[in-house]
Amino acid sequence: MPGKYQAYPEYKDSGVEWLGEIPCHWSLTKVKYVSTCLDGARIPLNAQERGERQGNIPYWGATRIVDYIAGWLFDEELVLLGEDGAPFFEEYKDVAFNVSGKIWPNNHVHVLRPELSKVEPRFLKHALNRADFHLYISGSTRDKLNQSGMNEIFIRICERSEQQKIANFLDHETAKIDTLIEEQQSLIRLLKEKRQAVISHAVTKGLNPDAPMKDSGVEWLGEVPEHWGVTRAKFVADVFVPQRNKPELNENQDGIAWATMDDMKSSCITMTQLSVSMSAQIDAGSKVLKPGAVIASCVGNFGVASINEIDVIINQQLQAYIPQSISAEYLREVVSLSKVYFELVGTAATLVYVNQQGFEELPVVVPPVSEQLKINAIVLGVKDKYDQLMVLADEQVSILQV
Repeated sequence: MPGKYQAYPEYKDSGVEWLGEIPCHWSLTKVKYVSTCLDGARIPLNAQERGERQGNIPYWGATRIVDYIAGWLFDEELVLLGEDGAPFFEEYKDVAFNVSGKIWPNNHVHVLRPELSKVEPRFLKHALNRADFHLYISGSTRDKLNQSGMNEIFIRICERSEQQKIANFLDHETAKIDTLIEEQQSLIRLLKEKRQAVISHAVTKGLNPDAPMKDSGVEWLGEVPEHWGVTRAKFVADVFVPQRNKPELNENQDGIAWATMDDMKSSCITMTQLSVSMSAQIDAGSKVLKPGAVIASCVGNFGVASINEIDVIINQQLQAYIPQSISAEYLREVVSLSKVYFELVGTAATLVYVNQQGFEELPVVVPPVSEQLKINAIVLGVKDKYDQLMVLADEQVSILQV
């Protein structure tokens, strides 16, 4: 919010590029000079404390509080700083937190005891959350902020009384921003629910509110328009099951598109991240799925469906419906609404899996073709409307997080 707050009378170059200018009466220091790292001083829990795993002592890790027990106990005012993991290096994510009282931190956070004569703990937290950590991380396979790197992080510092005022101000302002962010995120959740409800009603109840209804005979479908048919997927589409052998893949778009769950984030597949060359397809015996099929997950994450607009080879976590006497777009929406069915018929080993028979026996409501096309158009409009609203809400969250 440039221009809203009064600037200091004079500034000076901090000498650190990512920090830029600082007020003339401020100084520059490093984390190691205003705090003590307690990573090597963790106290093992005693037998009584280990028995308190159902108690009120929170456990802290790189993703903040979670519900399981750790191996060390602290009981003082601290600043915890994440040292690795995706949440730590995501842009706009806070990675430092003030804690006090008994906690169990794991080995994915640094434990800092602020030197109270030098730094206000809340000020240190805010300073760390605005540091450019990418200058201090190391690691060949996974980015990690080790102790030596953390100790060298530069922070701006001023008199402790001024630190307290700044910390009070930032706590107040960030609380307001956090509230606004939560409101926008709640709006996004509500929009998703409303979008799903409107689509579900159109696909299973039709567009005429006065149409006579009948029991579908399928509990999770409920009543459907009286003139609609209720059948099984095998009577309106052929089920396509991929080969077990995984072909050799390439990233240069040479050959036929290789489709996985990662490629099914939109209603239609127009391109994929990886491809299968003609020779690799022959070697693996891979079957090609022609455009116009409804591809769906058969493992774990059910209710995800897309129509391929290009030739694809699908991996073993997917199966597909090749429509014969039903609109592909309408069938896609039926499959998307059928998560309950797939979870009921799935067999569990490590992940719930639905076989070809499970796909074939999917209950399908079948309106006349003219109604299917009208429903498809309405669903497309609903998706566009709600997707635009969610994009706007997500943009507001991004602005608030800057």
